[in-house]
Amino acid sequence: MSLIRRIVLSRRAVLTTAAAALAAARIPSSARAQGLYPTRPVRIVLPFAAGGVADITARLIADQLGTKLGQRFYVENQPGAGGIAAARTVISSPPDGTTLALLSNGTAISVSLFKKLPFDPVKDFAPISSLGTFDFLFAVRSESKFKTLEEVIKAAKQKPGALNVGTINTGSTQNLAAALFKTAAGVDLVIVPFRGTPEVLVALLQDSVDLTIDSYSALKGNLSDGKIRALAATGPLRSKITPDIPTLRESGIEASIESWNGLFAPAGTPPAVISALNTALQEILADPALKKKMLELGIDAKPSTPDQLAARLRADIEKWRAVIEQSGIERQ
Repeated sequence: MSLIRRIVLSRRAVLTTAAAALAAARIPSSARAQGLYPTRPVRIVLPFAAGGVADITARLIADQLGTKLGQRFYVENQPGAGGIAAARTVISSPPDGTTLALLSNGTAISVSLFKKLPFDPVKDFAPISSLGTFDFLFAVRSESKFKTLEEVIKAAKQKPGALNVGTINTGSTQNLAAALFKTAAGVDLVIVPFRGTPEVLVALLQDSVDLTIDSYSALKGNLSDGKIRALAATGPLRSKITPDIPTLRESGIEASIESWNGLFAPAGTPPAVISALNTALQEILADPALKKKMLELGIDAKPSTPDQLAARLRADIEKWRAVIEQSGIERQ
């Protein structure tokens, strides 16, 4: 081979190598490490309507996953009772990581709330990672005579059935939290369900109900305006969001309620895909800027391993099964 030809071939090899290196540099490191997953857009199906906290959280996460993994992630809202429509969409999709589901504490409740749920969240889904957790607050209107939850419990014991607590619809986490509170505190309170948070807040502010239980995000505006006052938070530890509010245990109640959102894939999704997503979420949810945004929504950004998320789902199914059976709520 002539010297000139060898030089030309050598230059071509250098240019080809350089071009390959440049193309690789444009692919996020997490994607390269996991075999270039995903190769096409990924949808995250939500059993909630657009605009809620879960929806906003999912969109924040989707944007970050897209940046991290070099492909578009987008949210598809499919609200409906028990999350049935969303679940069916996901479990009927190919288990290749291109269709994911956001499941929550509400999914665990649905297992016992419905007579026949057409999916099994434990068997039909592969857990990836939790996204975050959040507590609920026990709150009264600012003019209420009750300054602590202990005072509410004392009054309820002195006059059984005289006090009432307003929550959103029967079977919601808030509604079941009220049922769990009655049992744990040994009190007789009347639980009054409403169609949604706005109706509950109107009833509370008009003194039609004595107490309400809802998320920080739902109560934030009225708390900031001084129209209502929080007496206790339901988490096992004081929340980063409301560090000045005592927990139920600090108020003398041996119970805790912590809701959560998590990302799942259809059962049978390859372990490499689960690993790629989990690795990306561990990095995303550790980012201070994202943690701050989620905290403003009332959510403590908190990733997990797939096994930890699976264990939480199973534990919550059993926890809420006991509450539903004990409270006598009619299955839907």
